[in-house]
Amino acid sequence: MDLSGTSIGIVGALKAFPLRAAARRVAERGARMHRGLPRGTTMAVFCRSLLSRQGAAEIEDRVAAARSAIGDVRSENGLMRHMGVFAAQPNGPLTRRSILDQSGLSESNFDMLALFDTFEHDKEPFSFRDLILAKKYAGLVASGAGWHDIARAVHAVGPVGSLTALTLAARGDRILALDDHSLAELDGQRLLDLPPDTDEAEDYFSHAEAAEHAGLFAEAAMLYAHCAAIDASDATAPFNQGNCLREVDDLNGAALAYATALKRDPALVESWFNCAGVLRELGRNTVARDHLTRAIAIDPAYADAIYNLAALDYEMGDLPAAAASWRRYLELDTDTDWARRARAGLAVVAQAQSQAG
Repeated sequence: MDLSGTSIGIVGALKAFPLRAAARRVAERGARMHRGLPRGTTMAVFCRSLLSRQGAAEIEDRVAAARSAIGDVRSENGLMRHMGVFAAQPNGPLTRRSILDQSGLSESNFDMLALFDTFEHDKEPFSFRDLILAKKYAGLVASGAGWHDIARAVHAVGPVGSLTALTLAARGDRILALDDHSLAELDGQRLLDLPPDTDEAEDYFSHAEAAEHAGLFAEAAMLYAHCAAIDASDATAPFNQGNCLREVDDLNGAALAYATALKRDPALVESWFNCAGVLRELGRNTVARDHLTRAIAIDPAYADAIYNLAALDYEMGDLPAAAASWRRYLELDTDTDWARRARAGLAVVAQAQSQAG
């Protein structure tokens, strides 16, 4: 399948095969794959490994942000089908609305369960087997289980379609199955253990994100460095490392980390932008300008980069260039404080040019 121009952001660790192998496969089809959801991402993929690492509320917030910013949000199995790794499931006759009406599941629970591959299909049209599963999940929700409890449990039994033959029950956050012989937990106590997570880079990345969120920037930078060393194809880890080093005023270290990210992924526009900011702080204005120019070439609507280019040109004494960039900025932003500053900049430039003329 042609994926030309697609920028695929991976949240969590893929279960089907390592990120590096997946990235090579999509690169052959003209696409990019990377950890996280930097600017320019066109498809967000949420992996099932998140279920064992993060709680329901945190995952829901991340998914909501991705849907708002990106729009195209897919499950892990959905990505594999899109890539042609998994065979597409035969289409069923049911719409999302029909599943919701017949099962009684709320839209939010259904969408999260579908996103984490608890149905045979990750998007419509759905099958009758999906409807059976939806009704079972609705019963579990009515018994007090959350979508997160259900999703974590059902992946312990292998193909989700096998659940259609079981009677499911919730006991707090535990999901139980009644078969012909006994009542058993679905979390691996009697059935199948969850496969071990072998993505060591993802372990470091997850811990680094937590440290960064807690404001432990030096510790986070060290963990991102470990992640970057393990996976030499990953540009997101050194980019995040650069952000953390900048927070602790290690500007040279940050510049080196951003350069590493750009060597691995020259299309990572935010790294060009952030590196420009560091270089500017270091007094390397000409190189900083080159970085901002590269960022704008990649993303012509990158308003922050355009504004910073104008400010840098003004500092360097190139008033016509500064004015051109501020005018370009105002085509993208007319109402914010930065827009007012851009107009003020244009007024200063006009006054200076008038006095000089």
